Amino acid sequence: MGLPVPMWNGRVMSSVRHDVLCRQFDLTWALFEYHLERLRPEDILWEPPATHCWTVRRTPDGSWVPDWADTEHDPVPVPTIGWLGWHIGWWWDAAVEHANGRDPRPRTEVTWSGDPHRVIEWLRELRSAWLVVLEGFTDADLDAPARFPWQDDPGRTVADTVAWVNAELMKNVAEIGQLRLLRAARSGK
Repeated sequence: MGLPVPMWNGRVMSSVRHDVLCRQFDLTWALFEYHLERLRPEDILWEPPATHCWTVRRTPDGSWVPDWADTEHDPVPVPTIGWLGWHIGWWWDAAVEHANGRDPRPRTEVTWSGDPHRVIEWLRELRSAWLVVLEGFTDADLDAPARFPWQDDPGRTVADTVAWVNAELMKNVAEIGQLRLLRAARSGK
């Protein structure tokens, strides 16, 4: 009797490394779904009591733009859930595009709709696109040099990018969860 064949989404895995990265992503996404299912529209732009807060703001033409700085703030601004939703969409869209061999849109062209339901739909669409990317990776693909988020670093591989996506998503999901819980505790709901 042999060892069980590693499976993910009904597909035989090509390696233990691939299996671990995919299962880690699934775990992170399950936590995200937990929070997405409980988000209320009033949670999205709630600003926690902080001296510095980043959010997304409506412009006179009706579009939404995120607060942004090209240099790191000290202290780091506390983001709103809306800003985090835009941020996840921006970096994840870039990761999917790089993984598919395409150049991503500039940050300034990644828009936030302002509609909580459409934002959640956008994030779920990015998950679907990322699953296609993950399912297509072979061991050789995972060993290839990474194009994102480390440009021109021969020591970074596509496997590093997948691990980074998992870690960045997990961090952003934890921030969304904490903001959602803080708002609920403050409002008594």
